[in-house]
Amino acid sequence: MAEQLPSGFESLATSRAYFTQESMLAVDTRKRKLFIGLPRETSLQENRLGLTPEAVQHLVTEGHEVVMEAGAGEPSKYADHAYSEAGAQIAYSTEEVFKADVLLKVAPPTLEEIELLHANQTLISALQMGSMTQEYIAALARKKINAIGFELMKDPSGARPVVRAMSEIAGSTVMLIAAEYLARSNEGKGIILGGITGVPPSQVVILGAGTVAEYAARAATGLGAEVKVFDNHLYKLRRLKHNLGMQLYTSTLDTFALSQQIRRADVVIGALAVEDGRIPFMVPEEMVASMAPGSVIIDVSIDQGGCFETSEMTSHNKPVFRKYDVVHYCVPNIASRVPRTATNALSNIFTPILQEISKQGGINEVLFTNEHFRSGVYLYRGSLTNAMIAKKFNLRYKELGLLIAVRN
Repeated sequence: MAEQLPSGFESLATSRAYFTQESMLAVDTRKRKLFIGLPRETSLQENRLGLTPEAVQHLVTEGHEVVMEAGAGEPSKYADHAYSEAGAQIAYSTEEVFKADVLLKVAPPTLEEIELLHANQTLISALQMGSMTQEYIAALARKKINAIGFELMKDPSGARPVVRAMSEIAGSTVMLIAAEYLARSNEGKGIILGGITGVPPSQVVILGAGTVAEYAARAATGLGAEVKVFDNHLYKLRRLKHNLGMQLYTSTLDTFALSQQIRRADVVIGALAVEDGRIPFMVPEEMVASMAPGSVIIDVSIDQGGCFETSEMTSHNKPVFRKYDVVHYCVPNIASRVPRTATNALSNIFTPILQEISKQGGINEVLFTNEHFRSGVYLYRGSLTNAMIAKKFNLRYKELGLLIAVRN
């Protein structure tokens, strides 16, 4: 009987020629360790912070170093101990925190804090174009730093995530504020914001149809108020109605129609977005004077100049004033009224950004690869790169892409 040849599988099993070989994976050598500083905010009524303890722990686990000034988290109800346990170093002097390579602030640095900055440092903070001066820009430029205004940064969809998040908070909060100042305890009209059976609903007018308006309208209609929205961009009005999923009164900024509605309004919210460096419409003083005593104005756009001729900037310590017996609430950083919520929102945005900077090998490299990140840069190694700032102060500026190519 002929000897049976082994099957292919048997031959394979007994062969010593086949062994599993380990494959070498590519290692990303560009990743860079970051030294991140979280200073305590010194600006009036600024209660927010850029990172939560959970975000700090995540970054420290990835090998980054975080130094936080003692007490920086207290306004957001986060203790130093929580950050220390997360791996952050707690510093007891501002100077020590400002030694970090990446400085994450919410409010822009003061002139005194600018003196603590050092060359090639990266500053991430608000820009606040409305209150910025030419001397301030010059002071930053002398330090040869990279400065990023986080409200200018965009995500891949083209939206501005920080502006969106803070606008959601502001829009949800303004109606709570309005209800508070309509109450008799605050010398208001003594009416409820909204409506009940058999009683006509309160009247709310909103100027603007962006994110603040959307969340304010959602809160007001949920309470039963009658809402009217004005904006000169019809696509924004359509989008707002679509997002709310309901029919409501909308109009362009027609002076006659607006004056009629403001005269009857219990609450007027100013939430117009800046266009070409200015608010596109301002409610004149005579319109405000026509409002009923005890009515409430909330000017969300006050940090950009305001939507009302009678507006004057206020603070959380003294948030309102009266003019023509109309309550004016003109606090510029409404999100600081609920700082823990705002800190969580900011942390969700900044943590991936810091990870992206590290992944790309540093600030210079991420500017090459991420056009959305580039949109927020207004100083690169001390050179002005923002056209809006240059136009406002009649200064020269350089295109960021060309500047990077020359410098590198």
